[in-house]
Amino acid sequence: MSMFSPHDARSPVVLTVPGLGGSGPSHWQSLWEVSRPDTRRVELGMWNTPHRNAWVTKLDQAIRAVQGPVVLAAHSLGCLAVAWWAELSGQTYGTPVAGALLVAPADVDGGNHAALSAFAPSPSTPLPFPSILVASSDDPWAPIAHSRNLAANWGSVFVDAGPQGHLNADSDLGWWSEGQAMLDRVLDAASDRHGRSRPVERHALLAVNASDAAQRHYLGRD
Repeated sequence: MSMFSPHDARSPVVLTVPGLGGSGPSHWQSLWEVSRPDTRRVELGMWNTPHRNAWVTKLDQAIRAVQGPVVLAAHSLGCLAVAWWAELSGQTYGTPVAGALLVAPADVDGGNHAALSAFAPSPSTPLPFPSILVASSDDPWAPIAHSRNLAANWGSVFVDAGPQGHLNADSDLGWWSEGQAMLDRVLDAASDRHGRSRPVERHALLAVNASDAAQRHYLGRD
């Protein structure tokens, strides 16, 4: 999907889920929101003093308001809000959330930040939708081993983005074309872009495509 193409009302809506402090104007989430007609933000509120149950409730309200397939694009603590929503919502596989791109999930289990610890422990139940989890090897908010473990627990395809910090505005990602390519792979794995879910092999399709994306964009392989 071109980021400037008109949005087909039958195709999934992308909801961005920012983390602690929200996402400023130069963050890739904010840039996607103004450039992609399929994308809008979940206003979780209390950006600097997040409350887990309040964030999960706000996320649930935003998902239900779409009244159609949803793909989530979460960053940092927003990834934990997504995981907790999945833990508590009891949704069937792929409906209403059809997929997720989870970027740089914060380590809420390390006890290094009170706002993060309020979301501990990290849910360990597999997510009820296909997902890609992208992490940086030098993220100050989470060791990459922790991110790999989250991906394994959640059933997410793991992508190592190399040394790019917290994959936020400070990482100078701009529009982050690599991230948009992975988001489009989630969209393709989630549905046929016309509101019709793909069969259960969607996760295998996602895994192959995500691996190809990682090799081209981050590992420098043909």
